[in-house]
Amino acid sequence: MIGRAVAYGAVTVINAISCGLGGALGISLRTEATVKLTSEAGRIEGKILSDPSESTVLIEKVVRRVLRHFNLEGEYGAYVETKSNIPIARGLKSSSAASNAIALATISALGESLEDLAIVNIGVDASIEAGVTVTGAFDDACASYFGNIILTDNYERKILGVFEPREDYAVLIHVPHIKAYTAKSNIARMRVIAEEVKTLHRMALSGEYWHAMTLNGLLYSAALGYDTSIVIDALASGAVAAGLSGKGPAVAAIVPRDRVGDVREALTRYGGEIIEASINREKAHKF
Repeated sequence: MIGRAVAYGAVTVINAISCGLGGALGISLRTEATVKLTSEAGRIEGKILSDPSESTVLIEKVVRRVLRHFNLEGEYGAYVETKSNIPIARGLKSSSAASNAIALATISALGESLEDLAIVNIGVDASIEAGVTVTGAFDDACASYFGNIILTDNYERKILGVFEPREDYAVLIHVPHIKAYTAKSNIARMRVIAEEVKTLHRMALSGEYWHAMTLNGLLYSAALGYDTSIVIDALASGAVAAGLSGKGPAVAAIVPRDRVGDVREALTRYGGEIIEASINREKAHKF
C-alpha cells in the first residue's frame, strides 16, 4: 500500500501573520511525497531526502491526522520520504507543500479520497500542531494546492478570492543562505502593521495584486529589519512586482520574460542563490 503525490511551492502576495488576512501565488517549485503503509500501528518514520537535517515532526503529524480521520490510527504505521526543490525556511511555503503532498500520498496509499479543502485543512491542522506556522498558513496551503493567486481569511479558513494571472511571467527568487523559521519570527513587530496589511488585502481583492504584493513586502521588510534595496533594484530592472516572501529571507520578483536577464543580474549582486520558477496553475495531485 504505497501512495505518491506532488504539491507545489508558493510566494507571498499578502502575509497573514499581522492580521489573519493573507494571499499567495502558486509557483512551479514542487515537493513529492511517497507514503508506504506498514503493519506497525502508530509507528511513523519520515525522511526528508532533499534536506536530511530537518525535523520530520510535520511528516508524523500529517500522516497521523489522515489515519485518525479514517479511524485507522490503530491499524497502520507508515514510512514516508519527501524530496523537494523548495528551499526550507526561506518563506517559500515548503511546509505547506510538504503537508499537502504527504496528506494526498497517505490518502492515496489508503485507497481513499477526500474533498480538496478537507485535505488542505488536515495539512493546516498538522502544521499548527507541529509548530511550523503561526496562523495555520491557510493562504499558503491553498496556493500550494490549487495554484494561481488565492486570497484568504486564515482565521476563518475561507477563500475570499481567486485570480488567474493571464501573463506568462517568470518568478525570480533571491534565496539567501540563512534560514528563518516562522515559529521564531518576531510576531509582535508584525502585528504593528495589521491595519496597513488589511488595506493591502483589500487592494489585492480588487485585482491590484501585484502592487499589493510589492507594498506588502516593503511593509514587512521594514517591520522585520530587512534591507529593501533588493526590491527597489528588482523593480528598477523591470519586475512588475517584488517583495519579501513570508517572513523571509527570500525575495520574489514577478518578471516579464524579456526582462529576466536584467532582473537576474540585479538580484545576483546580493549574493545567495537565484531560483527561476513560473506561475503554477496546476492542482496538487496523486501520481
